[in-house]
Amino acid sequence: MIPLSVLDLATVATGSTPARAFAETTATAIEVERLGYKRLWVAEHHGMPAVASSAPAVLIAHIANATSTLRVGSGGVMLPNHAPLVVAEQFATLEALHPGRIDLGLGRAPGTDHVTARALRRSLDLGADHFPDDVVELIKYLLPHEGAPTHPFANPGNGYLPELWLLGSSTFSAQLAGILGLPFSFAYHFAPAQLEAALATYRANFQPSMVLREPHVMVAASVICAPSDEEATWLSGSSALSIVQMRTGRPGQLPSPDEAAAYPFTPIEEAIAAEAMSTHLIGDPDTVASGLHQLQQRTAADELMISTRVHSLEARIESLALVARAWGISET
Repeated sequence: MIPLSVLDLATVATGSTPARAFAETTATAIEVERLGYKRLWVAEHHGMPAVASSAPAVLIAHIANATSTLRVGSGGVMLPNHAPLVVAEQFATLEALHPGRIDLGLGRAPGTDHVTARALRRSLDLGADHFPDDVVELIKYLLPHEGAPTHPFANPGNGYLPELWLLGSSTFSAQLAGILGLPFSFAYHFAPAQLEAALATYRANFQPSMVLREPHVMVAASVICAPSDEEATWLSGSSALSIVQMRTGRPGQLPSPDEAAAYPFTPIEEAIAAEAMSTHLIGDPDTVASGLHQLQQRTAADELMISTRVHSLEARIESLALVARAWGISET
């Protein structure tokens, strides 16, 4: 059975606050560790009312301090928003504080709108075209070899190496991950169309590196599990309405299932929701486990990561516990 991990966005549900979202993410991490999941990643997003994880390094430090064996990381840091040195120093510091437990997943997208992206970078150049060069520069700050910078500004850096990943939803980052010999995580949970093409590109371009000898793939999927298919479908209404709100320019906090059930979806909105939710794995433990097995067989993934966006912490924990038991990583 391949490892399972968790992607968490520090979700802010209706009636909640970012502070409560951080507390719930921390509680989730503690439970995820107990249940036998391998990693918990948080993702950098900005300007989204339902997502509080805008500062992954800070949140990772807090989660790592609250756990003891769980790998904790970014899924991901959006590198075009930052100077590579800043990210290297942050994650080398985390690795020094929590040796062998920190993952640095890097993404190419801004994780926000263009106005916020410009505010983050203080420049009209949004920087995505420089992503390959930025990744290489960051790696040089971290790798303990004679090609790494020796200037004092690389401290902490050389020798404090988190586990490096490239993230992607297309063939661009897949090709780069292969060329650089890094593990690759594909965002099937929100961009399923290029799954096969991206993984084939990654494997075809893979070159062994000092951090990885063979291709290593993780696929992220959206999962909502409950004791029955009907309850899981009810809970999924929150995600469906949230997606519609985002794609129609009305982002808000994550709605409750009651709000979703009462919402008057237009035919166009129903089509948006149906298309977006079509790749979600929603149902009872047998249904979800079967879907995960099929996804693993389809992709030959070495790991799977699940994202569970539901309105309450209790429903999230129950979903993760049911999946862990069905997958065989937990007996409790």
